[in-house]
Amino acid sequence: MNFLLKAATVIDPKSPFHNQTVDILIKNGTITDIDTTIKVSKDTEEVKLHNLHISQGWFDSSVCFGEPGYEERETILHGLQVAAKSGFTAIALHPNTFPIADNSASIGFLKSKAYNNAISLYPIGALTMQSTGIDLAELYDMQQAGAIAFGDYKKAIKNPNLLKIALLYAQNFNGLVLSYPQENDIAGKGIVNEEEQSTLLGLKGIPALAEELQISRDLFLLEYTGGALHIPTISTAKSVDLIREAKKKGLQVSCSTTVHNITLTDKELTTFDTCYKVQPPLRTQKDIDALLKGIADGTIDMITSDHRPMDIENKKVEFDNAKYGTIGLESSFGTLNELLGIDKTVEILTKGKSVFKIKEQTIDKGNIADLSLFNPEGSTTFTEKDILSTSKNSALIGKPIKGTSYGIIANNKIVLK
Repeated sequence: MNFLLKAATVIDPKSPFHNQTVDILIKNGTITDIDTTIKVSKDTEEVKLHNLHISQGWFDSSVCFGEPGYEERETILHGLQVAAKSGFTAIALHPNTFPIADNSASIGFLKSKAYNNAISLYPIGALTMQSTGIDLAELYDMQQAGAIAFGDYKKAIKNPNLLKIALLYAQNFNGLVLSYPQENDIAGKGIVNEEEQSTLLGLKGIPALAEELQISRDLFLLEYTGGALHIPTISTAKSVDLIREAKKKGLQVSCSTTVHNITLTDKELTTFDTCYKVQPPLRTQKDIDALLKGIADGTIDMITSDHRPMDIENKKVEFDNAKYGTIGLESSFGTLNELLGIDKTVEILTKGKSVFKIKEQTIDKGNIADLSLFNPEGSTTFTEKDILSTSKNSALIGKPIKGTSYGIIANNKIVLK
């Protein structure tokens, strides 16, 4: 298919057309011409949108759907449509399905479901068999089938020797190991941040120490073994400090935080809305300030929606009994743009590709068109009407957003809202 983007402002510091408003001609998935004005031909679809801006395609490093096993929460095909309309051209999909994606056949299934789609799906294989934390899964076989990393979603690795072996083994094929940062014995039966708010509400708390202790252990192991370690969804001030120091030492460590952990504090819990029951828990303003500083100085490599659809039966219950998780694909761009501004938002939404070894496509003639389309202007409030997902468990309903995503052009296809 051929597309002509009219009057598109380019946001891509690596592109010679950065901050310029140009026409962009795309033929058979490749950018063939960029100029001030290009005339549309009969075999070309013209794309003309209000205040159109484009950037390299966005990547979300932490996404869950449901299929196989929990299709009532979200199917793969519908989830990919949600991601594309939210501006993402690539996602990393977690293995927390039923059955757990812990072998090459399950990775192949996930890849096949996304075949010939506009958005690229990159599976994360389980680090351990059935994500039980006992025996390593078939890491190399899964990588050969298309897995880009290995981790047990929201499950900490209790046995330090298991993580040591994983880091050593994965070096044989340049594998990336994920380790969820929570020391479960310290966290105990806690469900929210352990602070003044948890005491006032009578909810059992998870101290920041639970995250920080696990990160400290994992960084010691990484220093011993070498290899590549990704620490997903950090949430405390001390965690930022620990990773900052590790990077200064030259350790190959990366990390992410979530959109909701940099915009919402545990003050939200006063409503007992189960959409605010998330892992890691919402922390304090002090933690948010430290996370934002870590984003600004590059300590935090990427921000994820940590999109986790959850059906109503698991959310419309007592707070103690509700499942963890919030959706976030639809609200990520607008929330980040409101908080960080457009240049930093685009940077942070594309930066994670290098960590997960996904090829970047600069906006220039001759390169593959892998583009996110958006309007960075216009302030509004995120409402349930903005939710595209099958599940509606969003922690960001009622929060301010700025701008809107139009969709994507990728894999020689276009998806628009």
